Amino acid sequence: MPPASGDAFSELNFVFGVVTGIPMEFEFGTNWARFSRLSGGVIGQPLAMEGVFSFFLESAFLGLFLYGEKRISKLMHWFSAVMVFLGSWISGFFIIVTDAWMQHPVAYDRLPNGQFEVLSFWQLLLNPWGLLQYAHNMTGAVITGSFVMAATGAFYLLDSRIEDYGRIFLKVGVIAGLISSILIIFPTGDLHGKYVARNQPAAIAAMEGLFKTETGAGVVLMGQPNEETGQIDNPIVVNDLLSFLIYGTTKAEVQGLDRIPRDQWPTALPLLYYAYHIMAGLGTWFALLMVVSALLLWRGLLYKSRWALWALLLSFPLPYIANTAGWMTAELGRQPWLIYGLMRTSEGFSNTVSASNGLFTLIGFMGLYTLLGLLFTVLIYREISLGPEPQTIQAVHAD
Repeated sequence: MPPASGDAFSELNFVFGVVTGIPMEFEFGTNWARFSRLSGGVIGQPLAMEGVFSFFLESAFLGLFLYGEKRISKLMHWFSAVMVFLGSWISGFFIIVTDAWMQHPVAYDRLPNGQFEVLSFWQLLLNPWGLLQYAHNMTGAVITGSFVMAATGAFYLLDSRIEDYGRIFLKVGVIAGLISSILIIFPTGDLHGKYVARNQPAAIAAMEGLFKTETGAGVVLMGQPNEETGQIDNPIVVNDLLSFLIYGTTKAEVQGLDRIPRDQWPTALPLLYYAYHIMAGLGTWFALLMVVSALLLWRGLLYKSRWALWALLLSFPLPYIANTAGWMTAELGRQPWLIYGLMRTSEGFSNTVSASNGLFTLIGFMGLYTLLGLLFTVLIYREISLGPEPQTIQAVHAD
């Protein structure tokens, strides 16, 4: 994006990311002291590397990127932007490696006092679950960026101003969005889903609302999970599709919740089911919208197709919702385990923090994050409305 808009977007995303992320670090010690004490020898290493290698790299070069544009060369300014990008993606890798160990523990040993220690640091970093989750997660990040770019371009074209930049934003956003929206489904989503099915059968069964083991299991497009009756109410099902997606044949048997002990079912099953379906439904919408937009772009019709521009503009917040639903799916699906198969969530909390205190702080953080989300939305809208710097627009017309 041009300097005024691109710098502001980067600054706002970084600031709000830090403000909302730091409390999560403190929660390891305040709310999950027992978990931190037992697993700190494992999860502490990638989290420390995230702070030392990624956060400082990103924050240092972000300063050059934001405030050094007119003080350093264009090449150095571009290089600082690349370093900010690398810092954020490396940061994401270390965070996901940490979460992946909780989802699929590898390369560990348990000491007599119950603490975990790392047997191989490289096996920890190259955890297959982490590599698949990282590819899927970062593809989702690209989708978010591409939709923001495309929606901004659509906004300018619909408003009949800054149309030069509007066309650039729209073209770049649609091309990047098309590629990432396909990759989020296949291969990243497909491979990650198959790995979840093999290693967390209770999670995949709950996501799909599969209460009973079936041969030729179908995918539920719509319906409401009923734990009391063990079935989906008012279902709309595509028969045999789930068996095909997981095992490559419509005749395969898919394990249902009936073969899993009730105390190992995901504790918030309806929420997990709905979060997964929101994520999957929005992912389908992203792919369809970007395919149609790419076809219109290829035929030279996108810039004048107001219905398509409105669809792109109104889709601005949807990737944020899809990413949140995806993370909810991953973390709710692991329940009732804090470290899958090794430590239950009920075994990891702090003894000195009561349930009422936890609820109080949860409500407080929800309120604070709601206000921050509204502030973020207002500031982003303000920057988009202001548009690029006037001298930058004149330079484009001069060329």
